[in-house]
Amino acid sequence: MKNIFADKATLILRMMLKEPQRKWVVRDFTGQQGVSVGTAQSVLETMAKKGYVERIKKGPDSYTQLTNQEKLVSDWLKEYQCELNEVDTYYSPDKYILRKIKDSLDSAQYALTLHTGANLITSFVRTEEVFMYMNLKEWNRELMKIKQKLELRELVRGGNIHILRPFYKNTVFFNAQKIKGYPVVSNLQLFIDLYNYQPRGREHAEQLKSLLEDKGKRLA
Repeated sequence: MKNIFADKATLILRMMLKEPQRKWVVRDFTGQQGVSVGTAQSVLETMAKKGYVERIKKGPDSYTQLTNQEKLVSDWLKEYQCELNEVDTYYSPDKYILRKIKDSLDSAQYALTLHTGANLITSFVRTEEVFMYMNLKEWNRELMKIKQKLELRELVRGGNIHILRPFYKNTVFFNAQKIKGYPVVSNLQLFIDLYNYQPRGREHAEQLKSLLEDKGKRLA
């Protein structure tokens, strides 16, 4: 596998990071919502070569276990940055726009990220900007309806509402959560989105990680 940090391949990484003590077999990653057997085998082989996992060979009782979470996440951060997502930026003068988003949109349509999502956990970065991934089947048609519903304006430059077209089309919503009634991407996605983001992304990412650890929660 050339790039285990590509979209579908990261499903395996996300699943393993979510349950780091589990003993995994290839079929755990396949099926309707998963990847092909070939992809799963290839990703696990690459992960073993890079020292992220250990593959225990016991015939029919063989399994793979995550052994180096820190290195896996650290290497992921070298390969990914939030700027890989396409962004449509709009403006809203409404100071209660977040509440309006929650009241107006189907929670399956979107998930908050970057400072917007992380602030619901940390309250760390003061910002009026909103960052959210959209989950749309017919992007242009559905986005037009959302813009009208939220009364978003297009400016020549800048804005405060940032709608992200996911780089990780298949996996960005994996393990998404509800916080204070808002759909938010997983803690892991929040962390990798923030880490290389400016301004104050790395600082916020480290604060998020520290806060989760203090509460006995995993980053994934």
